[in-house]
Amino acid sequence: MNPAIPWILLFAPLASAALITLFTRRWRGLSAGISVAACLTSLACALLVFAAPADTAGPSFPWLSAGGLTFSIGLTLDGLARAMLLVVTGIGSLIHIYSLGYMRDDAGKSRYFAGLSLFMFSMLGIVLSDNFVMMFLFWELVGVSSYILIGHWFDRPTAAEAAKKAFLTNRIGDFGFMIGILMLWVSLGTVAFVDLKAGVGALAQHPGYLAAATLLVFCGAVGKSAQFPLHVWLPDAMEGPTPVSALIHAATMVAAGVYMLARVAFLIEASALAQTVIAGIGITTALGAALMATQQNDIKRILAYSTLSQLGYMVLAAGMAASTAAMFHLITHAFFKALLFLGAGAVIHALHHEQDIWKMGGLAGKMKITAATFAVGTLALIGCPGLAGFFSKDAILLAALHHSPVLFWLAIATAFLTAFYMTRLVVVAFLGKGRSEAAGHAHEVGPVMALPLLLLAIPSVIGGYGFFINPLLHVPHHDIPALVPGAALTAFAAGVALAFVLYRGRETDPILIPLFRDKFRVDEAYAVLIRYTQELAAKVLDWADRWILDGLIVRGLSGLAWGAGYLLRCLQVGNLQAYAFLFGLGVVAVLYWALS
Repeated sequence: MNPAIPWILLFAPLASAALITLFTRRWRGLSAGISVAACLTSLACALLVFAAPADTAGPSFPWLSAGGLTFSIGLTLDGLARAMLLVVTGIGSLIHIYSLGYMRDDAGKSRYFAGLSLFMFSMLGIVLSDNFVMMFLFWELVGVSSYILIGHWFDRPTAAEAAKKAFLTNRIGDFGFMIGILMLWVSLGTVAFVDLKAGVGALAQHPGYLAAATLLVFCGAVGKSAQFPLHVWLPDAMEGPTPVSALIHAATMVAAGVYMLARVAFLIEASALAQTVIAGIGITTALGAALMATQQNDIKRILAYSTLSQLGYMVLAAGMAASTAAMFHLITHAFFKALLFLGAGAVIHALHHEQDIWKMGGLAGKMKITAATFAVGTLALIGCPGLAGFFSKDAILLAALHHSPVLFWLAIATAFLTAFYMTRLVVVAFLGKGRSEAAGHAHEVGPVMALPLLLLAIPSVIGGYGFFINPLLHVPHHDIPALVPGAALTAFAAGVALAFVLYRGRETDPILIPLFRDKFRVDEAYAVLIRYTQELAAKVLDWADRWILDGLIVRGLSGLAWGAGYLLRCLQVGNLQAYAFLFGLGVVAVLYWALS
């Protein structure tokens, strides 16, 4: 393989973003074409990298030196990176093509495609990084890119607030991530993943330090992959264009946290405490998000909470030292979640930006391709036997059963809720009669938007079979106890049946649980915390300004100058006799000092 290919793969989207921003912003069609071409170029390079011998690695060269440590820029091309490259570039290319139709008449089309290219560059950088410093730089660039894209319609206050919320929430997790990286550097003297893996045995002699460093690194994943308690930004990120939501939820931002956990699985495996905490946060997020999803009415928000829940599954797997199962579910989830979001985008586009499922209905007869592909994505998500999600979810359930019966049954409860709320979405939005004028006049999307739906439906069906997944990711075969598929199928059937019984033919929601609908009021709790923190900070700063800056420094210095001036004025009395007396007194003092 030509050593330039991985670099072309990485920098093609960056070149696209630069060209659009600097030269082609006025020509929206040309900007879109450049962005799509760059993404397809990265996809072609990813295929070449995937086909190359397994031991091929990208070149590495020194970047900067600090404290005797040399930071290098290098690319990793192991099996984990190769699989993720195909997922990111493949799904990214389909979303780019879909965007040609979805954003056709948008005034900020050039800015949108420039941001999309920058987003792709950032995520590819995370995947290819062979050390923590390089990963952290691209990690932050993903945050900037998401801020740009979520706030694409910045003239909408809700979009501007959502972008700011996503950016600031992620900074909290990233601060812990940075401290964790520094702890590993201080203890092992390296930030390269290969060297860290070799040295983790020595670090295991200090379990408290290892657990602290691992959990601080995990903070980065808590932010990026929207885990409790930093999950609040992801549902609000739906304010961005729907293709952006698809990219964030399927192949880029939220996937970055899980990918990073798989990359540093050797740290998690070496710390039992870290495993317990990570698995606990994962199952808490999975179950809590599923409960919240049951009471949402916005089609994109339902899918957003489903992403939160599925990410919780993946983090649960990572916490149980089952990183292969986590990556297996990440890959299959990327396909069917991209399909679901693009399907939701087709519905929103056809209904003139209506997103309330209770103002839809009867869409299956008017949007046959969208409805059929959306049904495929839904069945894959809820673990229908034979589809991709069934196999990857069972891999996580098997790991949970071996790790802890409590985690297993909580994961089964989450699977039941997933089947329930997704069937609720399909029944309310696609079946029955139209509940609004927009639903009555809905129409199928054009071929540019329909083609990605059809293509994504294929891996959503076959993505869990060995002939598809094994070339991407080596998934070991285990003897699965009958309890795992039995419990999973029972949860699947019960969730689907209950949703059909409760929502078939309904005009309004028969279940009203304010706590779930209000998202456990976590946002309100954070608002109170922030308000009181701001008030306390304001009082402390006011006191410091009055008594330290103004009182001690400003008035203190002026008082010192005034006092010195006053003492000098006391000596300058304007009386010659007094001056003569003081002069004589000074002479006597000097003579006494000289003669003594």
